[in-house]
Amino acid sequence: MKTLKNWSLAGSDNHHVALMVEGKHRFCLYVLEQKLFRVVVKREGAFSLDRTWSIAPDSDVPWEGRPRDSLAGFSLPGFSLETHDDRLIVATDALRVIIRQPLSLEWQYRTASGEWRLLASDRPTGAYLLNAHGDGVAHYQRRMNDDRYYGLGEKAGDLQRNGKRYEMRNLDAMGYNAASTDPLYKHVPFTLTRRDGVSFGLYYDNLSSSWFDLGNELDNYHQPYRRWQAESGDIDYYLFVGDRVLDVTKAFVRLTGKTLFGPKWSLGYSGSTMHYTDAPDAQNQLMNFIRLCQQHEIPCDSFQLSSGYTSINNKRYVFNWNYDKVPQPEAMSQAFHDAGLRLAANIKPCLLQDHPRYEEVAAKGLFIRNSEADAPERSVFWDDEGSHLDFTHPQAVAWWQENVTRQLLKKGIDSTWNDNNEYEVWDGEARCHGFGKPIAIKHIRPVMPLLMMRASMEAQQRFAPEKRPYLTSRSGCAGMQRYVQTWSGDNRTNWTSLRYNIRMGLGMSLSGLYNVGHDVGGFSGDKPDAELFVRWVQNGVMHPRFTIHSWNDDHTVNEPWMYPAATPAIRAAIELRYRLLPYLYTLLWQAHADDEPMLRPTFLDHEHDAQTSAECDEFMLGRDLLVASVVEPGQRERSLWLPNNHAGWYDFATYRWYSGGQWITLDAPLEQQPMLARAGAALPLSQRLRHVDAVADNRRELLLFPLQGKGVTHGMLFEDDGESWGYQQGDALWLHWEMACDASAIRISFRRKGRYQPAWQTLKVTLPAGEQRQLFIDGVAADGKGGEVTLADIARAD
Repeated sequence: MKTLKNWSLAGSDNHHVALMVEGKHRFCLYVLEQKLFRVVVKREGAFSLDRTWSIAPDSDVPWEGRPRDSLAGFSLPGFSLETHDDRLIVATDALRVIIRQPLSLEWQYRTASGEWRLLASDRPTGAYLLNAHGDGVAHYQRRMNDDRYYGLGEKAGDLQRNGKRYEMRNLDAMGYNAASTDPLYKHVPFTLTRRDGVSFGLYYDNLSSSWFDLGNELDNYHQPYRRWQAESGDIDYYLFVGDRVLDVTKAFVRLTGKTLFGPKWSLGYSGSTMHYTDAPDAQNQLMNFIRLCQQHEIPCDSFQLSSGYTSINNKRYVFNWNYDKVPQPEAMSQAFHDAGLRLAANIKPCLLQDHPRYEEVAAKGLFIRNSEADAPERSVFWDDEGSHLDFTHPQAVAWWQENVTRQLLKKGIDSTWNDNNEYEVWDGEARCHGFGKPIAIKHIRPVMPLLMMRASMEAQQRFAPEKRPYLTSRSGCAGMQRYVQTWSGDNRTNWTSLRYNIRMGLGMSLSGLYNVGHDVGGFSGDKPDAELFVRWVQNGVMHPRFTIHSWNDDHTVNEPWMYPAATPAIRAAIELRYRLLPYLYTLLWQAHADDEPMLRPTFLDHEHDAQTSAECDEFMLGRDLLVASVVEPGQRERSLWLPNNHAGWYDFATYRWYSGGQWITLDAPLEQQPMLARAGAALPLSQRLRHVDAVADNRRELLLFPLQGKGVTHGMLFEDDGESWGYQQGDALWLHWEMACDASAIRISFRRKGRYQPAWQTLKVTLPAGEQRQLFIDGVAADGKGGEVTLADIARAD
């Protein structure tokens, strides 16, 4: 590669500065926000790819992509420019960059006292490299001793990425090792660098295969460095600064698009297994699932149909119903609906070469094209070869949506499960339609699953416009949170996966993918033993997505009742999730409305506590619940560090209070998930439910965890009908509370907003066992250890 060195100022306006580099390349620095800059290298003055699908600061991007030169959605605050003989200084009030000769950038941030301090710096001995013959780009930055690296989306191993090398290339990593396998399913080239007192994000808007080296590589001729390198495309990155890690994560979501606000039932238990739909009597197996849930009193809200329902012999053919296995799909769907369950159906974007409709689709030119012939590309797919649909072709999108509607939605299927969409098309020059402007697949491979899920979502919206859509996708890129819930793919059944899937989910959450989960119990391998299965379910119910899914090598099925002796513990864990649904649903609302992560590493809210930076197996669910999953066999105690939150924590099982900033050991019998509630929190709880039902959900409790000393805390509950768009017109309930504590009393007061009237009209307010102080609810003394308040008596904030 050719190192870019010599530059001259080519011009500037009120939003960017342009340099001419080596007399032919254009280097542009855009000032988008006070704390957000963008750097672009235009090879010989032009982009390799002139569109993006990930950047969405104000609204969704057009189907054909957002023009890379677009500045829509940014405030463009202006900047100061100082010119010197050997450098330029571009600054806002919060962030500035010094451009030095030869070409390198030094970034500085302004402290609260007004002092400029070093934030990041390019490697001075060669920072920007281009392949002289076309493809291939790289960017090098200095690696500081106190940098701690996070992000990169879905990655195996520890949450902190220091000293590792990673590849960003979407793969169907069946049975991966959660501690070490790389690459995996998703493409999120975003790093979050944490340092005491400041953090910054670095997002490379490049969709080709790429590599990150975060300290694995050393070179005697250079200072310690970190590297991003891409197979093709452009150097086009966004750098943004925040006081806290949380600020950076939220800024990244604002850059790439808001989290989908799905229906409430999407947070319920979703059953799944490949065994049912692979069976010759698939419909009977699926109907039996309903009966078994009822028999074992397992709450459930949906079931995901694996691809066996599409089979011909042993292969899968998208949008083909095997009527021998499922003779009456509409009747089956109705039976699930009558039981209060929804159905999601697996769909794949590749048609095998002997698919009944292959020739029809090929004749219309809807597949990605071979790079050397006027024919569809052929790639290995599910034990054969097939061709991938080209979602940059409007007619392919229309064909897909017509089939989603006719073959699924009209048969009673409620949701799409967009799977096997890694687009392993390794002929990098294979041609995509590009909405009329052809693009090689190497430039946009992760865009294909993004557009696939968007096509599915829009089909669902058109079919049922009154309902918020819910769908899932395994693969994708930054911005996929706008459309789907996701999960960590086809994990392997063992204790290692249980432990490292936690870190994987937290890494996705720090990278803007908030609505995530894992295949509980493990997808591949032998069935989990009873202890592992119980612990996995206990952990799984504390994630936004909770699905038990399997394709066990020994032909067994992971089901809640698979071990009769363990079924009570499984039932208790799932019932706990349903008790917590009001809290989880509020977290989903806050993820959508306020860009707040649902899963949070313990340091996210406790950066002042250095111990929370250590790798650990616990995590926060929202700000108020600390989950300490058991991830080792035989453990009946759980030791953990309590973050120093200056208020303390309550053991959720015993209500015992602990001060923060210390190691504790909790009892962890097999039937119990250790977790703690933040002192000062109040958790909204539901009654025992069989499934999400806005009419039947007619009781609500608010369990208080009051401060031990004097202080005031706040919280909220979000409620609506669980599936409509009514909240956009105020048809929802936002219930806010303030809890003031002192030595003698706990005073809680409420304010409400919105016109939605839930089935419950009375809120039961409960103190933890052992609390001796008097409770006052909106100024009225409560009897005993709790009291009630009706919605009618709560003052409106609006």
